[in-house]
Amino acid sequence: MGRKQKETVELRLYEIPQGEPVLALLGEEWNRVYGHDNFYLHFHNLMEIGICRKGEGELIINEHTYTYRTNSVTLIPPNIPHTTISNGMTRNSWEFLYVDVNHVMEELYGDRIAQKNEAIELVRRSAHLLHGSECPEIAEIVNAIIREEKKQSPYYRQVITSYLHALVYEMFRLNEVQTQTRLEAAGSGTMRQIADALTFVNDHYQEEVKVCTLAQVCGMSETSFRKVFEEYVHMLPMDYVNLVRVQYACEQMKHGNDSMDEVARKAGFSTTSTFNRNFKKFFNTSPYQWKINPQRYERKLQNFHINALKGW
Repeated sequence: MGRKQKETVELRLYEIPQGEPVLALLGEEWNRVYGHDNFYLHFHNLMEIGICRKGEGELIINEHTYTYRTNSVTLIPPNIPHTTISNGMTRNSWEFLYVDVNHVMEELYGDRIAQKNEAIELVRRSAHLLHGSECPEIAEIVNAIIREEKKQSPYYRQVITSYLHALVYEMFRLNEVQTQTRLEAAGSGTMRQIADALTFVNDHYQEEVKVCTLAQVCGMSETSFRKVFEEYVHMLPMDYVNLVRVQYACEQMKHGNDSMDEVARKAGFSTTSTFNRNFKKFFNTSPYQWKINPQRYERKLQNFHINALKGW
């Protein structure tokens, strides 16, 4: 295929439904031609687990290209730029699970902070593309979670949670052993330099966030951090923080009845006026108008210069 990737990278922010252990994207909607109408790399705030039910093509991680086929399984940690491209114009069928790694580790380790942080780092260390019998245990667990999501029999949430715990331990094994399934590109490149900052924003957007703190978690000077961040994300660091806050605010307005003052506070804005100003910057409308008719305004995010999208 050999097409040159564009420099823009998209944020695709997902929310796991309240009370659910995973977000599952299943069904006919995901039987499509991938990557030919929009070649931007994108990254997620959650871990993406994908299984190709039918088809073949290329998986691009940063600047590296790998081949997927029917029954391939992908494990892509948060904040790693990637995309899939179908061979030719053939429709490929995928199913996806999105997992909050931090939440799973909270369940496993509780207040054992050191062990929890070590486990999170281990799972986020690399992306993987698994073919056929390379790691059947992981494929079996992923398929079991998808079956539970489709059937939703009594106690399916508890069963899925147990499967997620087993999946994490299998990923520990995978990441501790040097195997050909590891995609080395996941840990390299410019995006990796700022990945810790993106993770920090996802975890702490409700708090006061400063650029100097983001630079510190990446082990960079503030000047270097700003340069690298703006070069790759095409956005000022604090604009990115506010973008994440605005998208979380949209989720609150969709699924709750809080006042705008409360929405602003929960999203991490110091004042409602600051929330309104940033909201209008991204949507060119007020939060009040957006809440009346969110579908009318959501796609306006595409016109912003980062081309940041909510979902697919």
